[in-house]
Amino acid sequence: MNDRIRAGLGRCAGAISIQEARLEVEPVTLLRGSRGFPADALNDLGERAPAVITGLGNVEILQTKKLGFFCSARCPGKLILAVHDFCQELKGQGVTVIGGFHSPVERECLNILLRGTGPIIICPARGLKGMRIPALVKVAMDQGRILYLSPFEDRQRRATAKMAAYRNLFVAALVDSIFVGYAHPGSKTEELCREARFWEKPVFGLDSDTSASLFGLGRGSVGANPSAK
Repeated sequence: MNDRIRAGLGRCAGAISIQEARLEVEPVTLLRGSRGFPADALNDLGERAPAVITGLGNVEILQTKKLGFFCSARCPGKLILAVHDFCQELKGQGVTVIGGFHSPVERECLNILLRGTGPIIICPARGLKGMRIPALVKVAMDQGRILYLSPFEDRQRRATAKMAAYRNLFVAALVDSIFVGYAHPGSKTEELCREARFWEKPVFGLDSDTSASLFGLGRGSVGANPSAK
């Protein structure tokens, strides 16, 4: 990362600390059929379900009820603050939030959630071996609030669009309900949420004209607060 980019990131109010640490501990491996493997939760994936997943951090978090968090990279400005406000409310409720936290809005919201009290499951679109952990995440991990979870092999260290799409399916299958800050029309996020609806997963969005267009649903279908579930 060059100095110009580093300085720009430092000026972002919501930026996670760029100080990172490489964890020396080896990821925990969970095999299908073994204790702790979320086989029932992954049933919706059918033949696409992974046979092995790996974790770093507090694996017990996997047994809690989970809220999936997604937001398209192309999020309208009028919704960004509303999504931030939702996460400010959510961070103190003890709800386990899970996501890839890859898009800009998702990363900003992860920063908000890290300053709260609830558990967080972070699912990168790569294997976990050799992962560098941001300093703020490391603090929450030391508190037992963080689990890194991956359906990818250790050798898969470079994320691709195909891996990111599968990661999102993996997250959607694991959760009890899904919050969508915004799904851009025709985006992978919108496609994912259509599949989650097919699985009969509760999918929630913000109560706004923009998010009400999600998946062709009516306004009344999208406005509930999933943290109350």
